[in-house]
Amino acid sequence: MELTSRITAVLLAILLLPLLLLVALISLFIQGLPIIFIQPRVGKNFKNFNIYKFRTIKNNGSNTILGHNGELLQITRWGKFLRKTKIDELPQLLNVIKGDMRFIGPRPEVPEFVSKDTFSFLNDIKPGLSGYSSIIFRNESEILSMIDSEDPYNNILNIKLALDNYYVTKKGFFQDLKLVGITILSLFTPKRMGHYLFIKLLKIENSDNFNFAEIIEKARIKISKHKEINKNDSRNIRIMILSDIITILSSFIIATFVYSNFAIPELYYNLDLNFIIYTFLAVKMSSYYLFGLYKGMWRYTAISDIFHVFNANFVSTGILLILFINIKGLENLTYSILFIDFILSIGITCFTRIGVRLIYSHLLNPKSYNINLRKRVILIGAGKTGEFICRELLNNSKHLMDPIGFLDDEKDLKGKYIHRRKVLGKVSDLNDFLNDFDEILICCPNAPRKQIFRLIEKCKSIGKSYRILPSPDEMLSGKLSLNELKEVSILDLLGNNEIELDQELIRNYIHGKRILITGAGGSTGAELVRQCLRYEPALLVILDNNEYSLLKIEREILSEGSNVLVKPLLTNVRDLDILGKVFNEYEPQIVFHAASYKHVSMQESFPWEAIETNVHGTKNLVKLSQQHSVEKFVLISTDKALNPINIMGATKRLAEVICQGANQSFKTRFMVVRFGNLIDSNRSIIPIFKEQIRSGGPVTITDPNMERYFMSSSEAAQLILQSGSIGKGGEIFTLDMGAPIKIIDIANELIRLSGFEPEIDIPISFIGARAGEDTINNNKSNEYSYSKTTHDRILQIHPEISENKVNEISNRIMNGELVGHEFDNGILRSILSSLVPEYQPLNKDQVEPLVLKISPKAQA
Repeated sequence: MELTSRITAVLLAILLLPLLLLVALISLFIQGLPIIFIQPRVGKNFKNFNIYKFRTIKNNGSNTILGHNGELLQITRWGKFLRKTKIDELPQLLNVIKGDMRFIGPRPEVPEFVSKDTFSFLNDIKPGLSGYSSIIFRNESEILSMIDSEDPYNNILNIKLALDNYYVTKKGFFQDLKLVGITILSLFTPKRMGHYLFIKLLKIENSDNFNFAEIIEKARIKISKHKEINKNDSRNIRIMILSDIITILSSFIIATFVYSNFAIPELYYNLDLNFIIYTFLAVKMSSYYLFGLYKGMWRYTAISDIFHVFNANFVSTGILLILFINIKGLENLTYSILFIDFILSIGITCFTRIGVRLIYSHLLNPKSYNINLRKRVILIGAGKTGEFICRELLNNSKHLMDPIGFLDDEKDLKGKYIHRRKVLGKVSDLNDFLNDFDEILICCPNAPRKQIFRLIEKCKSIGKSYRILPSPDEMLSGKLSLNELKEVSILDLLGNNEIELDQELIRNYIHGKRILITGAGGSTGAELVRQCLRYEPALLVILDNNEYSLLKIEREILSEGSNVLVKPLLTNVRDLDILGKVFNEYEPQIVFHAASYKHVSMQESFPWEAIETNVHGTKNLVKLSQQHSVEKFVLISTDKALNPINIMGATKRLAEVICQGANQSFKTRFMVVRFGNLIDSNRSIIPIFKEQIRSGGPVTITDPNMERYFMSSSEAAQLILQSGSIGKGGEIFTLDMGAPIKIIDIANELIRLSGFEPEIDIPISFIGARAGEDTINNNKSNEYSYSKTTHDRILQIHPEISENKVNEISNRIMNGELVGHEFDNGILRSILSSLVPEYQPLNKDQVEPLVLKISPKAQA
């Protein structure tokens, strides 16, 4: 049997030698050296051998394909094609010839994952090129999404081991023959149905290590989600395939006539024309399929699709050349015909695709050219956003806007054209075109705050309406659409400086994990939900005690059509029993604790409410996180916890201390993230100011010098995720909020943005600071030391407090020192002062203790 395998491998290697050489040359041209990837694997009797593959990953000077936790290193574009077609494994024929491997058998593993106990079958059999695990896990990332596990790689390894053991018990000639057939079938089966089909074909019985009935059911669910799309896709694909068949035949026939000076070509008499045509169709159609030419829709053909057409024809022509050299009866087909056919195939294929797009956009969906209905707009900014907006306005008549051109301060752009619209000059030239436009579209959402201010002032000075456009990323993500071109808002005045995130680190942190977010209906919590969904956790439990807020974020998630399993829970972090059931049911691996009371003056009047939620709620979650071995716990805190002067800051500081104390023991890593005010929060001053402006004023401000640090909820959520991904446990992170903004400046801008003038149309009055409010908001202190992290907008705080002190305070809280003093503000403030030495109440006598009395009428 072994001799037969070796002889068969030699014959296959000789037959496939032209293909192997072609792949090697293309790999050398695209990727450079080395062409072959060599890696040690474990063979029969636990002897190591070197396995050979075409290299598919970026060259890092190492022969390690698996990185930390088993993730794949970065695969090249050419490598993806080789893996998809399994061509990368053809050099393993050499392993079969050498006697290291057989055609069918268990897949060989790297030595790091092999033990003699778990891989005992290697005493009896050599590893193989294909087998049960190779077929089912041909697209490992797909099956990963069907498995819910803390360690998916080891989980998959266990399933592979079970499959290999299963094969050893069933092995035989006919079993191997069946596996060879299914292996060939797997190369031509769409990924969407592959796992379900192969599990059915292999007829594998359930084992103690895995339940294939369950995997089949999950695969069936995944298929059903695409059922509706597939019905529409199948019709489009049939049309596309028919068009390409006609194109391939036409290109070949025209090429032969061009070569023979438009006389009847001699090869029509000398060669088997049917065989040539069938060969052309088989090779080219297979190449078109492998390069993804049938995945998209022709009406949306883009430049990238043209590159795919070129690559598909280049590869197919190379394969045809090899075939014609080696197959009898085709060797007389000249290179010139192949070259002419190559040029014609690219030209006609591109022409059909671009033609469909033009027909669809200009005939089936014509633009309205009624100048009376279309508003003339000038675009400020000729970058990515400007180009995107201009293209959308020109391609979609429903926006009723006609871009007349661009203004941009980039010198090299002046006089250039973008989608047939000229870059007219600099922003300072705006006055020169006053009679040519009706409205200004500011297409630079990522510009710094100062630049946005200058642009707005410039727009105001000429008396024309203006808007700030969302970025293409916002529109593509579905947050905003071009139908909702937004008027300039106060959020735009902050500037949307793009945050550079370590996306891979965050993905490893969130992807495939069970996440719990408390306060998920609030501004921070809701944005954390949105950001987490991008990284595809296995489960997202969203918890809030406000039914409307919870319903709102749930509806938003449903409207997005996310595949992530989301479980909304209407409950309170104060209720330890309910929280215990939540942890038992869903076993979260990561907790983001954003639930808290944040309104300063209200908490000064009701300190026991702040303590119950901010302190005891945190205590409950910390306790349960320890008991259930949660991996990471991130407390969302506030800059008011820095040298607190109010109840809100003091209670949040106590929540931080609880987390610091808990980090001393147990497996859970606790960390804290502090930041200031969210300008787009429902609890911020912005909604209050807007309501006052709608009512005709006055806009009330506590103090003319009052200032605060602001950032958007999106920025905060992104930096929270980044902090959680880099945190090792015990850290207090603070976010770089930029420069503080005076509240009076915000009020003035909001009044102007509403079409009024401050103090003329809408008065501003100063009412004095309320309970617990300070005028100047500090987010740093000279009493603390700070250190940089791996992210330039995240700093780590090192409070001057000993571990013993942290443990002492944490134990006092855990032992219930704050319990039993409801409605007695004085005692609660006194206890807070003893627990938080840096707590210095700003208005000690401003808020009287609340006394609950029953009115005489009620008594009657």
